[in-house]
Amino acid sequence: MTRVLAVSSVFPPHRYPQALITRALAGCLPPGVDPALLSRVHAAAGVEARYLARPLEEYGPGEDFGTTNARFVEVASDLGADAVGAALADAGLEPGAVDTVVSTTVTGLATPSLEARLAERCGLRPDVRRLPLFGLGCAAGAAGLARVHDLLEGRPADAALLLSTELCSLTLQPSDASMAGLVAGALFGDGAGALVAVGARHPLHDAGAGPFVVDARSRLYPGTGHLLGWDIGHWGFRMLLGRELPELVRLHVVEEVESFLAGHDLKPADVDVWVCHPGGPRILDVLAGGLGLPGEAFAASRRSLAEVGNLSSASVLHILGSARAAGPPAPGAVGLMVAFGPGFASELVLLRW
Repeated sequence: MTRVLAVSSVFPPHRYPQALITRALAGCLPPGVDPALLSRVHAAAGVEARYLARPLEEYGPGEDFGTTNARFVEVASDLGADAVGAALADAGLEPGAVDTVVSTTVTGLATPSLEARLAERCGLRPDVRRLPLFGLGCAAGAAGLARVHDLLEGRPADAALLLSTELCSLTLQPSDASMAGLVAGALFGDGAGALVAVGARHPLHDAGAGPFVVDARSRLYPGTGHLLGWDIGHWGFRMLLGRELPELVRLHVVEEVESFLAGHDLKPADVDVWVCHPGGPRILDVLAGGLGLPGEAFAASRRSLAEVGNLSSASVLHILGSARAAGPPAPGAVGLMVAFGPGFASELVLLRW
């Protein structure tokens, strides 16, 4: 089985309490919009502080997409290099020993893709296999780990790197007073994460304390594609966020999790470590209630949301890394990574220590 050796999370230097961000965005609202609505949305987001790619005073309406995207490439490259370096150092693996890189982002456009831009800078081999992913949104961290697992099942002597780099603040439309825009402005933060994993015949496979990847499942839910994603135009990225998302989680994702676990003779109560994407407090409440879990089951997700906001695809790496830093679970402990994204889609990854 694939083994996770190391996970890293890194952040830009600009960190602000939620209240300060709320006040800054209130000053950008168009005339006639009640700032109290924005304040209520921000207060209910479960976020206490966030890291931003730029100083807070530099955000505001009017910047063109090209300028913003150039900033994305610059900052994402720096953060990605830091995340890769930290993960490889923790794993005890030289950059030249990496055989495959999977990279994910949904908050900026780069061609060559980020992992190609970072290959020489980070010391990766010129013949490293690359798989850049775009468009999976918040689900891409879990999907990326699943694809790493697929690749290492076929090449069990190899080592692979997963890089997730998300600068959500650079997609923000400060004057967008739609409910989707207000929610996005309340939830999302910036950061990057990297994960190092090896196949079953790699020399470091039995040396680490990280979890094994047992299985993974991807699922699209037909007829729901309009409920989550981006509206991309000359303005850049504008959030599409349907009110129906919590109900979709209740109707579909709960059943998906139960079915996936049942295939391994497990029930939700048997999961010791939940690595659930923190899409927002309401999403976590609905999922926990549907699965019959106690409130503390998603404590790690709520803590990540409070400390750094919703990092899109990088959130599950931050949560997994926090669980690892707290001390490895007991041998045999079961973990489940759960994430949602545009499609509407879910990604599940079963872990075992």
